[in-house]
Amino acid sequence: MSASTVRRWLYQDALKPWQHRSWIFPSDAGFRPKAERVLNLYARTWGDIPLGADEYVISADEKISIQARCRCHPTLAPGKARAMRVNHTYGRGGALTCLAAYDVHRARVFGRTEPRTGIAPFMNLVTQVMSQEPYASAERVFWIVDNGSSHRGKKAADRLAAAFPNAVMVHTPVHASWLNQVEIYFSVVQRKVVSPDDFTDLGEVRDRLRAFEDRYNATAQPFQWKFTASDWTICWPGSTGTPPITQKNPPLHWQHDQPPNDFRS
Repeated sequence: MSASTVRRWLYQDALKPWQHRSWIFPSDAGFRPKAERVLNLYARTWGDIPLGADEYVISADEKISIQARCRCHPTLAPGKARAMRVNHTYGRGGALTCLAAYDVHRARVFGRTEPRTGIAPFMNLVTQVMSQEPYASAERVFWIVDNGSSHRGKKAADRLAAAFPNAVMVHTPVHASWLNQVEIYFSVVQRKVVSPDDFTDLGEVRDRLRAFEDRYNATAQPFQWKFTASDWTICWPGSTGTPPITQKNPPLHWQHDQPPNDFRS
């Protein structure tokens, strides 16, 4: 059917997807300083002091519930003038969690798979990274994480520092995991590796994730992250010490409607 037919049907019906936009008020009282810490680390500064050559920034998180779905009929690859055809009916082959640590300035990914998420799987990832050079002997290694249960709060930061004294955990603000650069890598994985999730078993999922990680590390360049603390004036109702809200300086929930330009390279 033509695009004009679809537009006409939607116009006549109650469904108007183009009128839907998502927004959120920041609930973290320390949103601004937490966001600035993360953004400054991407610019290789910490407390207004440039990072040294032996200091590194790691962005880490988990991608949960990657499923193995064995299709009842083989998937047909796309061809000339033909889209990929994926059978809807499938058998469940289980699910696993993919954990990844991304070296922001060296564009290197360290990944692993676990049956589920949790404190122990996350610390397994940390050990995998921190037990090898250059991180083992680095002056400091900053770990940027969100507020997931595997690495939430001061207890998680203390646990990391106790295991590896040169590691520093830095949390993104609540409702701001999009500031974590590893999410860009996960978006690439979603599009290029696990979509469609047509796998015979979990072993095939692991193999494909590992193979993609090897290819990525062989050719990747750091993300061209241009969203810095100096570019972004954060203000929201009830805040102090911020410029007045104007069309040129909108409140934060307006800015969440549309990510900044060049947010993802």
